[in-house]
Amino acid sequence: MRVVLVVLLGVFSAVPGIGLAQESAKQLSAQALEECGLGRQAKERSVRLAHFEKSQALAERALDVNDEYADAHFALFCSLGEQLRIDGENLTSLLGFRRMLRELDRTLELAPDHLDALSSKGTLLVRLPFMLGGDAKKGEQILRRVVQRDPKAVIARLTLAKIDEERGNRMEALTLATEALQIAQAERRADLIPEAQATLAELRSAQPVSRSVSP
Repeated sequence: MRVVLVVLLGVFSAVPGIGLAQESAKQLSAQALEECGLGRQAKERSVRLAHFEKSQALAERALDVNDEYADAHFALFCSLGEQLRIDGENLTSLLGFRRMLRELDRTLELAPDHLDALSSKGTLLVRLPFMLGGDAKKGEQILRRVVQRDPKAVIARLTLAKIDEERGNRMEALTLATEALQIAQAERRADLIPEAQATLAELRSAQPVSRSVSP
């Protein structure tokens, strides 16, 4: 079964071990998210996969330390999602997809105001088909709240830019995409800059939507 999966955000084999007692869920989760970013920056499939698998291993170790730490669940969501789409925006494992969603939902159960998780949730709701839980209206509402509250939200801005472009709101779309690129560059988010550049270039090259005027 193959369906379109767009996410956002995302995030391996054994990692050098320190005893779990010497590691904190916070440290492990931060390392897992860092591996996610490194994987998204990498070009070669094998290198990307290695980073994502390492991210998963670190996130799972964080959960062994503290199963109620929201960032650990979010890091696991990211690593699972990136592995699912490593060969393109296609979903080939329904079980893996469901596990990924459970980790995202658990993140929000533990931390309802987790802005990165809300951005991912909104993006999924917008992009997924109804049969897989998609709800474009609800997703857009979530994303607009994220943008209002998070001045550094890149993916939320890019997703909303595409929504506005589809509606013919070209200037709003360009503004959001430009902001997203500027934020990614200012924050040195090398994992997000290429997507922001590609989205902005696509919007700039698109023909303006013509509107018919009744006589």
